[in-house]
Amino acid sequence: MQVSEAELKEFILDSGLVPKKEIDAAAEEAAKREQSLGDILVSRGSLSEDALRRIQAYVLGIPFVNLKDHRVPVEVLALIPEPIARTHNIIAYKKDETAQSLEVAMLDVADLAAIDSVRKKTGLKILPRLTDTESIKAALLQYQKSLKDEFGDIISAEAGKIRHITEGGKDLSGDDLKKMAEDLPIVRIVDTLLRHAIVQDASDIHIEPMETEVLVRYRIDGILHDAMTLPKIAAAGIVARIKVLSNLKLDEKRLPQDGRFKMETESDRVSFRVSILPTFFGEKTVMRLLRETGEGFTLEMLGLHGETLEKIHQALKQTTGIILISGPTGSGKTTTLYTMLDILNQPGVNISTIEDPIEYQMKRVNQSQVSPQIGFTFANGLRSLVRQDPDIIMVGEIRDGETASLAINAALTGHLVLSTIHTNSASGAIPRLIDMGVEPFLLVSTIRVIVGQRLVRRLCETKETYAMDAAMRAKIAREEEFASAFRALTEEKLVKAGATLDSLQFYRPTASPDCADGYKSRIGIHEVLAVSPAIRDIILHSGTSDALEAQAKKEGMLTMIEDGLYKAARGITSIEEVLRTVTEQT
Repeated sequence: MQVSEAELKEFILDSGLVPKKEIDAAAEEAAKREQSLGDILVSRGSLSEDALRRIQAYVLGIPFVNLKDHRVPVEVLALIPEPIARTHNIIAYKKDETAQSLEVAMLDVADLAAIDSVRKKTGLKILPRLTDTESIKAALLQYQKSLKDEFGDIISAEAGKIRHITEGGKDLSGDDLKKMAEDLPIVRIVDTLLRHAIVQDASDIHIEPMETEVLVRYRIDGILHDAMTLPKIAAAGIVARIKVLSNLKLDEKRLPQDGRFKMETESDRVSFRVSILPTFFGEKTVMRLLRETGEGFTLEMLGLHGETLEKIHQALKQTTGIILISGPTGSGKTTTLYTMLDILNQPGVNISTIEDPIEYQMKRVNQSQVSPQIGFTFANGLRSLVRQDPDIIMVGEIRDGETASLAINAALTGHLVLSTIHTNSASGAIPRLIDMGVEPFLLVSTIRVIVGQRLVRRLCETKETYAMDAAMRAKIAREEEFASAFRALTEEKLVKAGATLDSLQFYRPTASPDCADGYKSRIGIHEVLAVSPAIRDIILHSGTSDALEAQAKKEGMLTMIEDGLYKAARGITSIEEVLRTVTEQT
């Protein structure tokens, strides 16, 4: 069903939405480019996409629906799985039992494949209706809310059944625990809890036994949130179920255990890294969610920019040497490493890794996982890797002098080595390696660049702007730190000509219905220390991390707080978030 160009032009003229002069000019351009008049008007900004859809709906005689304030019944919404709804922009919103029909709201009623797919799945007659992007967004949010409701329903419905299973003795045998883990109420609760965490974009799930209840918390964008409380009687069954999924010992409750399992939903394949630890009130379970599907990252998406980005690209062009990523646990070091590997992953090179554990699987990369129980450590693995004719080696972490020494030797013998190290800053990595026993003259020969990083939460689209004077800035950071951030903005042409530090706008979070605390997802703040001749001289003379940082700043390095101020001035994050992250972990 297409609207003819003549009908579309006539209706737009009659509606008065666009001046005749603009319509004529757009029609002329459309004829030259062999494109639709509507597409040209939208590309010129004369007409919004949603306004064009409304016009097309009117001309074609298709009803237009607005779902922005419409609460779709859960059972109707669920007729189309969320991944299909999101991919094809199609929402089930009204079902007629008598006529056995289903009304669906769409952005493109000509998407016959989506309509046919929904018809086959539901067995109902499909009645397409046009809608706008805001309506689709509002309806997609309802999937998340319905999952929360579903979880509450499961808990209330199944709690009574769990009680009968777990009563009757504290020390249950392995067979009893296995039966409990396979019981339908427990299976449903664990399955829904995992799906809920995936929908919420959680990075970790904490299941914590307490005296009278079980607390479930999700880490979302780096912050732990209480998600729900479960009856104490569910604790043993939930832990047993997770142990079964992870292939762990059911009757071992005195020692910590680590495992892993995978779960597939319609849109995601997620690997769960499981850690179980005995505590006073029972076994605490923490699961790290590692998404194996989804779009790949780029260095720009991670938050690298300008000269900082250029230094990393220069290091990645080298065929030998070491690139180090530093930062505390949970600061995104592994994601940065994999992003670099993705850039280097070309048909002409052999890439091998030694990791603990393997967090993401990459095509054409030979990945090995350490297993200390059988003596397969980072050091032993690295010894074997260099005999596998690699061009590029990735070592998950440099933890001790032996691994550090082997990584240095690998770099000296013609390999490019990528690794991580636990230090609070880029400059702190050098003294840490020297402390491990690495000779300074070997460091200056091999280390190309050190990246220090943290993760800050991104501001949502709805945010409040404000300006700061010198007195306000003095309470937050030194004036030279603000000046460095302003210089980076100027060099990248992100401020207007003639702008001053006082005229910079900063941003605060504003809560909205689809963004509860004003933040959504995270981005990195970085400092990139390139090893220049002057830096080499400081390393050879046993310079401190302060001396290294001072020299790197002279050479133009943005520190993490300066990069945070740069991103705060761009509206990516807030100053409060930068200070929270940098001061918490330094």
